[in-house]
Amino acid sequence: MRTGGRLLVDSLIALGARKGFGVPGESYLAVLDALHDTGGVLDFVLCRNEGGAGFMAAAWGKLTGQPGIGFVTRGPGVTNASIGVHTAMQDSAPMILFVGQVATSMKGREAFQEIDYRAVFGTMAKWAVEIDQVDRIPEILARAWTVATTGRPGPVVIALPEDMLTDLTDTPALSAPAPIHEAAPAPKALDTLHSMLAQAQRPLVLIGGCNWSRASQDTMKTWAEASDIPLIAAFRYQDMFDNFSPSYAGEAGVGMPPHVKDLIRRADVILAIGTRFGENTTDGYSLLNVPEPQQTLIHVHADPDELGKVYRPHLGIVAGSNALAPTLIPVQGSWSTWRQEARAAYEASLIVPDQPSPVDMGKVTQHLRDTLPANAILTNGAGNFAIWPNKLFPFAADQRLLAPQSGAMGYGVPAAIAARIAHPDRTVLCFAGDGDFQMTCQELATAVQANACPIILILNNGTYGTIRAHQERHYPGRVSGTDMFSPDFAALARSYGIHGERVETTEDFAAALQRALASPTGAVLDLNISAEALTPRVTLSQMRSQALRSQSEQAQS
Repeated sequence: MRTGGRLLVDSLIALGARKGFGVPGESYLAVLDALHDTGGVLDFVLCRNEGGAGFMAAAWGKLTGQPGIGFVTRGPGVTNASIGVHTAMQDSAPMILFVGQVATSMKGREAFQEIDYRAVFGTMAKWAVEIDQVDRIPEILARAWTVATTGRPGPVVIALPEDMLTDLTDTPALSAPAPIHEAAPAPKALDTLHSMLAQAQRPLVLIGGCNWSRASQDTMKTWAEASDIPLIAAFRYQDMFDNFSPSYAGEAGVGMPPHVKDLIRRADVILAIGTRFGENTTDGYSLLNVPEPQQTLIHVHADPDELGKVYRPHLGIVAGSNALAPTLIPVQGSWSTWRQEARAAYEASLIVPDQPSPVDMGKVTQHLRDTLPANAILTNGAGNFAIWPNKLFPFAADQRLLAPQSGAMGYGVPAAIAARIAHPDRTVLCFAGDGDFQMTCQELATAVQANACPIILILNNGTYGTIRAHQERHYPGRVSGTDMFSPDFAALARSYGIHGERVETTEDFAAALQRALASPTGAVLDLNISAEALTPRVTLSQMRSQALRSQSEQAQS
């Protein structure tokens, strides 16, 4: 006989869970008690805020392909953690969040911290469920693991009434995960796919999703280069393809480069693999007509619900990315110039003018490109600063990017900690704005306690840059609510026992990075960035001048 809490933990171990991120709560004490005996097998990573725990679980799922596990208490705990659930959903990343719940005898009375999890998370997660009977823990957990990892991966929320967790049962725990293979493309569909590509004049490949295996990435690269076809990545999935390949042509996301927009508009056949057509990848659904694109669209996805969800494909194929990749046969056509021009435009997009900053991020990014290991992991939250790792850092085959499709501020620091826990032998570098960093900077304590401290670059410009840029474009010169005071970030890092220093000029950066890479405690480098450098090519003053000129012209007309 064992408690529900013990049965849950034993079943998680059988499924392959090795880390769980959370903040303790009295509503799931029986789970915490079971975790007392699983150190080194299933470790509980103590976080400082449930939002940080949610981000870590979401990032773990995106990085490893296995569900990131979260443990939080009811009410305030799970509402804090909901940001991680939303992020995992938009990232199509596997995650399971376990939430304490009021006792079954109190449900429906608005008891202390009671929430209807099915109602709250019904549109935010792939599945939200409550386990009311202890004997059903293995059944529901097995289903949750499958739901989180198959089709379009995503988050599952499981509520755990506290009396259910203390009930005794002799129900056996799960024995092992059930291997479920991806759907393979039908031979007839493959014939049509290859025929459509062979008849193209300007073919384009668009890839997305976080569940590509390394073998499939290599296969995809070999096929794209043999076919001489340009390939672009969906928003924040450029690490799924070697950016140094002559076929790679850029990322379709926020701040989409003009040449990528042009590629999508001018392509006559688009092969989209493993991606959902979100707002950012389609430039607000403007690059393809809704619901029937002018371009011939071939959409391949493991989840049939994604086919025709926004755009009606000319050919829809239900297949996983890893199942599709080895079935592709190189195609030949007269599009070599098209591919060459796409690659040249991408390479040109990496060149930026000198930045009007005490610290020039263009030169910093170039130094990082030359210095970071070939298997480094980069993370970022949300803000204009993300342009540097997302648009101007080419990712090698073994490098990874953890960045939120949901545009959630505060993701970068927890994601970097999760990455360091998953891969303690790899360099993990987080890009954070000064506002972004302060959303989750308390998780530095988590990093120290877990011995998983990354290197964090704070691009400190004293303002919420993205919103400030929008202000200057729409309400020039009327700054409201975006200028911010910040603490001494280097001193804050040192107070946690982490190496911290302020980098005042571009010339100081290389030596500071060297010290950070050598630090056994990770590092926080506070970079002195000018607010003028909100974007790599347009200064703050230029934004304001352009907006005022436009307003004047409109008034005169």
